[in-house]
Amino acid sequence: MAVFACVRCDAVLTAPVSQVALPDHAHQTWGNGVLLPVLMDAGTYAVDPEPSGQPWRLWSEIGADEAAARGVYAPVYSLSFGAPGAIVIAPGDAHGTVLIPEQCAGYCCGLDGRDGPNLACARCGQAVATRVDDCSLWQAVWLAPQAVRRLPADDSTHRTADWEALAQERRRTPPIEPSGRWSMRWEAAVGAALAHLLAVSAGTPVAVPDGLVADIFGRALDALLPPGPSAKRVALAGPGLATPASDIALVPRHPQTGEAWRPSGTADIVPLATDVWMHLAFPHEGLPLPATGRMPDGVLRDDPLPLHPWRLFQPDSEVFLDTLARLPAVREPWLRAIYDRVSKRPRPRPF
Repeated sequence: MAVFACVRCDAVLTAPVSQVALPDHAHQTWGNGVLLPVLMDAGTYAVDPEPSGQPWRLWSEIGADEAAARGVYAPVYSLSFGAPGAIVIAPGDAHGTVLIPEQCAGYCCGLDGRDGPNLACARCGQAVATRVDDCSLWQAVWLAPQAVRRLPADDSTHRTADWEALAQERRRTPPIEPSGRWSMRWEAAVGAALAHLLAVSAGTPVAVPDGLVADIFGRALDALLPPGPSAKRVALAGPGLATPASDIALVPRHPQTGEAWRPSGTADIVPLATDVWMHLAFPHEGLPLPATGRMPDGVLRDDPLPLHPWRLFQPDSEVFLDTLARLPAVREPWLRAIYDRVSKRPRPRPF
């Protein structure tokens, strides 16, 4: 556990928090006028290794070589030349800060952080963080890495859960929201995994298991890869599952460390957010209940009935492109052609 303090006056600015992996949907945007939930669970923080904030430079000003040196291998609209390592927390975990009124720009429903840090240390007035809560953006507070420092909260140590414990907990995010739309977390997680899956496919057809895995990956793979008889086989692999015979393993990414689970004897792996992977690997939500009333004896029913989406699944194309642009494999002509096709085609995307 740790707290973050102001580098100028040492005022503590957060509640005690423990580190987790940066979510795939950390920079996801969705819709217009839609208020998204809080990004981080209370009591947690994550670090973004990428630079963030001002100054921004257009791709035409940077060039391919300089961008590649910064870990970006395909054209993007602009790149941040700000400091890397921004720390994101839940807004409720921010303490001892005040808004900077002249920095509170937003689109229509709140703050979007476009003008840089909009929270200052209440003790000394130094700008320390950016509050984001505008529509279409996940609500969060981003601590400026150069303005805060990490301090131990107490003498206790935060235990990193092993894979066996995670498999027993089976914490899952349902794929369908109560409204009947696909979960935005799933759209982001699958968008990121799809980029890795294409990279390891080497441009050959890919065959995925029937069921929910096919529902979320199948259409995109069919649209982006050529058909053919000799497809690489994808299978789920991870704690609690037998090691499959497959060419590509779809594995969980540890929710705390971000490290991908590695099976033995599989050449290629594709990491997927653990809460999504757990639902795919262990889909059964509960036991059917005995029917009552006028139903015949011995009949079982689902209660409540399982949710069904009102449209086909679409991976988040912006998360997909952002992930793919940062994979060195995108420099291969066939994969760069896919990147260009998805980025240049107006909505709806090819998948």
